[in-house]
Formats: sequence, C-alpha cells, structure tokens
Amino acid sequence: MDTAYAPQPRGSHVPVGLRAPFSGRTWREFLYLFLSLPIACVMFSYAIAVISLGAGLLITFLGIPVLAGGLAGCRALGIVERGRARALLGLEVAEPEPVRAAKPGPMGWIGAVLKSGVSWRHLLYSFFHFPWALFSFVFATTFWSVGWCLLTYPLWRWTFPAYLGLPGIQMWGDGDGHGFYLDTPMEIGGISAVGLLLVLAGPWLIRGLTQVDRLMVHGLLGPSRLAGRVSELESNRGAVVDTAAADLARIERELHDGAQARLVALAMDLGLAKEKLAKDPDAAARMVDEAHGEVKLALQELRDLARGIHPAILTDRGLGPALSALAARCPVPVTVTVDLDLRPAAAIEGIAYFTVSELLQNVSRHARATSATVDVWRAADRIMLQVTDTGRGGASTGAGGGLAGLAERLGSMDGLLVVRSPEGGPTSISAELPWRSR
Repeated sequence: MDTAYAPQPRGSHVPVGLRAPFSGRTWREFLYLFLSLPIACVMFSYAIAVISLGAGLLITFLGIPVLAGGLAGCRALGIVERGRARALLGLEVAEPEPVRAAKPGPMGWIGAVLKSGVSWRHLLYSFFHFPWALFSFVFATTFWSVGWCLLTYPLWRWTFPAYLGLPGIQMWGDGDGHGFYLDTPMEIGGISAVGLLLVLAGPWLIRGLTQVDRLMVHGLLGPSRLAGRVSELESNRGAVVDTAAADLARIERELHDGAQARLVALAMDLGLAKEKLAKDPDAAARMVDEAHGEVKLALQELRDLARGIHPAILTDRGLGPALSALAARCPVPVTVTVDLDLRPAAAIEGIAYFTVSELLQNVSRHARATSATVDVWRAADRIMLQVTDTGRGGASTGAGGGLAGLAERLGSMDGLLVVRSPEGGPTSISAELPWRSR
C-alpha cells in the first residue's frame, strides 16, 4: 500500500513530507495530470464534432441518430476515463446504469440514449474537463519540473560553462553581456533550497489538482444519486421479499410439524375414545384425559406461534411492556429500559421488537452470558436499540450468520446494525431505525 500521505509507518524515521516526492502515489497522480491534456483534447474535439454534426443535420432525419451515436461514443470514452481514474488515482466509480430501451429496435435505442441523463453528463464532462485539464497540465508540469531542475542545479550547472560559455543560469541581463548569474556557492545553495521547497510542496499541489478530477469523474461519469437510490431500493425490496418468504416458510413448517400434527393425533385419539365409550368407559375416559392434555399443548404452541408473528401485547400496550415480557421469558437475566415519549409506527415498532427478540435469542443460545441489558430511546429522527451482554463475544455480521440476515432486514427499512464484540466479550450490538410516528 502506498503511504505518501498516510501516517508514518512503524520503524520509519523519514518524515512523510520528505517521502512524498518519491512515493508511487505522487508519480501516479502526476502521470494522470500529464495524460489528461491529450485525452481531454480528443474528448473535447469529438464532442464538438458530433454535436455540431448532429445539430446541423437536425433539419433532416439523420441528425437524431448521429446525435445519439455521438452520445454513445461519449459514454464509451467515459469508460476509458473511469478506468484511468481507477488505475492512477485509486478512485472506484461504479458503472452508471445502462441504456434501457422502452421499445425494441434501433428507434427504441436511439430514444433511450437521447433521454438518458447519463449520456448528457458524459457529454458535459467532455466539455468541462478540457479547460481544467489544460490548466492542471501546464501548472503541474511547470511547477514539478522547475522544482526538480532547481533542486538538482548543482549537478548540471557545469553544462553552462562547458557548452554555452556562461557561468550559470542568467537571472537577468542586457544585450551587451552584462547580467546576474547563479554561479557562487551561496547562490547555488540558495536556488537549490528554493527547488527543495517546490519539490516538497509538489505532491500536495498535485493532490489538490487531482481532487478536482476526482470530483468531476465521480459527479459526471458515475451513476446519479437517484439511480443509486433506485438500485438500493431494488436490493432492499429483494431482501424484504426473501425475508417474508422465509417467515412464511417458518410459520408453515411450525404449523405442520407442531400444532397441525398434534391436532391430527388429537382427532384420532378422540375417535378411538368415541368407539370405546360404550364398551370400556374407563379406557375412554383415560383417552379423553390424554386428549385434553394434547389440546393444552396445541394451544400453547399456537400461542407461541402467534407471539412470534406479532404479539398481542405489542399491539395493545406498546414496545416497553412487550420487551419486558420478552425479557421475562429469556433464560438470561435481562434489564430493559425504554425511553420513548411517543409510540412509533406499527411497522417500525414491529421490526424493533423482533430485532431485540432475535438478539436476545442469540444471547441465550450462544453468548454464555450471565446478564444482558436492553436500551431503547429516540434520537432526533431515529429510534435507537442497544443490546449488551456479558458473554464470550466473537459475534459478527459475517455471511451465513443470523446477524447478517438481521442486518439485511434492518437495511431494507433504511436501518443500520453495528456490532462491537471482541473475543472474550462483552458484546454490544446497536441498531438504528428511522422514526415514524403513528
């Protein structure tokens, strides 16, 4: 990893400012500025040519496809620029959304290109990048080359008397040969010191110039904020659908393997008791008694299942009492503190409840904790949850774990999950959800 502008690595006694002129990052960024001018000239000339040709041909039908083809070419040049920024600046810019034609065929594609904001932003980049590339190329090249030339002046001063008949660099003079030359040891040392200052300042100047390029590439050649938000919502919608499907599958499995199987057995037992009622009343009474116990177990399983879907206490009394009841069923002692002046929206309240429920299940099953705390409060437009336990730690949101699914579920609601769980504990898991009142 390049450390031109990073903190000083352990064991290095050379200050960062002295290492920066020789670092790979500085020279890559300088190469980026050096290459920007010829590439910007090509892009600017291309943009001017296709826009002029397309606009001139708009009086005929040919102008529209020419203009669309020109915009497609700008998008292709944008791929080159994103790759150059990735290779030399380390700037990762996501590919913008592709052209999606509403209708099949060439006309649908032409219309989609002309309506695409991405295409026009690539065209704007071709226009705006040219003057900046010209300025940054001239400024950076002049500053950088002058700095190194002055710094190394003692090494090449001998060329003046050897080939030009002059004692050194002429600072000023007249046509009669009178002038001031840098030829004394003090003057040579002074100009080298000036070159050293320019060389040391060069990396920071180059970095400042490339920062503007980073902003232009990211803002004009990357996906728009709206497109990014749409992509995020599509991903969140997929997570919501998957979560709902998993919940339905879980409910179906629990009904099939639990209450349904128990009720089928109950019906069979009652049928047998009915047959024996006349012949063996005592046996029938025992079977009815056993069936009564099965009914109680089935009712308990149905209550647990209903509580897992949406507990009645959450609907009737709110998050505080519901979490207290949840904590009372946890085998680990749990202290619950809820500081909410208003009840949030039902959807937010439900996700908050099930988030705490899943976290407490993890505490009881995996943490080996002796105690846990649950804190819920409101911070501006967010509802905050924090579950802390005294367990062994090591929890993470890695793929395949329960916390990964929980993080996806929270993300689908613009929420956030933060896990702090060092090995040996304690574990503190914080969750955020947007606040919406009822």
